[in-house]
Amino acid sequence: MNNFIYQNPTKLVFGKGQIARLPELIPADRRIMITFGGGSVKRNGVYDQVVKALEGRDFIEFWGIEANPSVETLRKAIALGKEKKVDFLLAVGGGSVIDGTKLVSAGLLYDGDAWDLVLKGSYSKTVPLATVLTMAATGSEMNSGAVISRYETKEKYAFYSHYPVFSILDPETLFSLPKRQIACGLADTFVHVLEQYMTTPGQSLLMDRWAEGILHTVVETAPKALSDERDYDTMSEYMLSATLALNDMIRMGVTQDWATHMIGHELTALHGLTHGATLAIVINGTLRVLRDQKHGKLLQFGERIWGITGGSDEERIDRTLVRTEEFFRSLGLSTHLSEEGIGQETIAEIERRFNASGVHYGEAGNVDGAMARRILEACL
Repeated sequence: MNNFIYQNPTKLVFGKGQIARLPELIPADRRIMITFGGGSVKRNGVYDQVVKALEGRDFIEFWGIEANPSVETLRKAIALGKEKKVDFLLAVGGGSVIDGTKLVSAGLLYDGDAWDLVLKGSYSKTVPLATVLTMAATGSEMNSGAVISRYETKEKYAFYSHYPVFSILDPETLFSLPKRQIACGLADTFVHVLEQYMTTPGQSLLMDRWAEGILHTVVETAPKALSDERDYDTMSEYMLSATLALNDMIRMGVTQDWATHMIGHELTALHGLTHGATLAIVINGTLRVLRDQKHGKLLQFGERIWGITGGSDEERIDRTLVRTEEFFRSLGLSTHLSEEGIGQETIAEIERRFNASGVHYGEAGNVDGAMARRILEACL
């Protein structure tokens, strides 16, 4: 196992009715800005629960953080927060609202343009942030990362600040979600695990088993989570799986990949495709193209997750790749770029962007522009 440092300061407050605990979790003297997305929280009752819990507190609201949070919108939130002298942020929504609010938390204490912080990649001086999660997918409620878009230039980059102080996870908030959102959330969770697991074999028995436990849970709960009758226990398992998939836990002492995510971010920036939907496509190409590099972990993954044991190594890997793609299709998601009308022009642009940035992703540092092209062409 490699050397590592691990610290996750986020307090999880999990279960039915926990939104009512907001008054005891947020200091009474704070000037709060509550950030929201497009309004679904008013339809599912979450907004009413939050407002009731904070009755008598000093708070303002900011609405309109997009599914792929844009710096253009977040600049407005920062300006409002500075005007009202906000010193505590509460993000109520899914990963995009939380991601966007992380940039706001840094922007409130920064004199320049917020996009400067995104290009810098991180900023440690922030206003405290907490969350009420309403969509399980990104794990942003218990990590320090965010992904921010700039619509003017069709760019999308990762940004890191501080962890949320606390996050409230009530599985009942997921009941009203459209099936496609749940499907994308399940795909996001699954690929988050693969980015940390599908790398170098033999690094940590414990990390492998934790990762495999999350993968098994996602596979087992997916059909129930997508059914018409939403079940509290099922949504509890799904919600917690999404959080644990990207809260730094399963990456302790192991190599990581993240090439699929970086390629997926470009697809979102260029075409607006939902993040989880990009991952359901790109991960299949990544595994096909890098199958020799990931040989040992593909065999382990096939045996432990899909029960594939018979045949030669290459036959087992072939079946593992097929079974993995079938899983994403079972969620109702596309697994080929052509299904989304994306072709060679986009592939060439992503290769150009990778080359211009000089990036090398993946556990072996070998996913550059040319490799990204190979991966995307394997997804056509």
